[in-house]
Amino acid sequence: MRLTELSHGAGCGCKLPAAAVREIVADLPPPDDPRLLVGPGTADDAGVWRLSDDTALVQTVDFFTPIVDDPYAFGRIVATNALSDVYAMGGRPVTALNLVAYSLDALGPDVLRAILRGGHDAVTAAGATIVGGHSIDDPEPKYGLAVTGVVHPREVLSNAGARPGDALVLTKPLGAGAVATAAKRGAASDASLAHAIEVMTTLNADGLDRARAAGAHALTDVTGYGLLGHAHELAEASGVAVEIDAHAVPAIAGALELLGEEEMSVSGGARRNAEWAATFASFADAVPPARRRLLADPMTSGGLLAATPAAMEGWTVGRVVAGPAGEIRVV
Repeated sequence: MRLTELSHGAGCGCKLPAAAVREIVADLPPPDDPRLLVGPGTADDAGVWRLSDDTALVQTVDFFTPIVDDPYAFGRIVATNALSDVYAMGGRPVTALNLVAYSLDALGPDVLRAILRGGHDAVTAAGATIVGGHSIDDPEPKYGLAVTGVVHPREVLSNAGARPGDALVLTKPLGAGAVATAAKRGAASDASLAHAIEVMTTLNADGLDRARAAGAHALTDVTGYGLLGHAHELAEASGVAVEIDAHAVPAIAGALELLGEEEMSVSGGARRNAEWAATFASFADAVPPARRRLLADPMTSGGLLAATPAAMEGWTVGRVVAGPAGEIRVV
């Protein structure tokens, strides 16, 4: 049985719509403890809690349904994605807890064992340790991690510091959602899927080092809400606008070709992202449909998006400009 046949969505594409989540959590009382350095108010990648003058905890949780059929690769992708939120805050992961929803009766123990091994190997490669976890019986498999990291309180990188004149630099190509959706429908090549898995299982540790070296003012990672959604959150939190050069955005091998055929590669999550983006983004007429879809594609375990004043290794995909907070112009 193919794992992706058991999931209603694929990877980070199964997130609830951003606009709906914002409306729901807006009714919750905001935290007011001064030890909370980064909380939910700016839609950042993780929470940051000051423990002492020189140590803060970075806490995040992430889980989703299968995006590929290979269970070991699925586990590695999930873990790499969860660890990314710690890197996006400028931290280093130290411990993780497994989150498992799975049917032993339907799939047996070996598939779960391979998923957990994939997660273990990614966490170990990051220099962190899995210290336990929790599982429930569920006919739709889901896997994730709750990750704790550490960072010096003065070295936190949030999504709220971008300044006009900063370059926007992306550290990984986009299009994993399109490739995974097409693979589920039998339309993606083996080469495209292999490249997507390689991208999704690459840790963002090196990307963080490059962002720090470039003096990044703001940092986030690009996941389920696509480049447009996460750039919007960064711009809104920073009180700025951004311009994105659609033709400078890198794509996973074969992704743009797949996105030219909307019915084979565009998921429900991608359509929800595009609908949300229509409320804050505008496109130049010259931007072709496939590239518009790439910018809204729900990326799983994507790269870091840094607002930097200096040159940084990666793809420069746009710039920060003065303007209404959160507004995006795509050229």
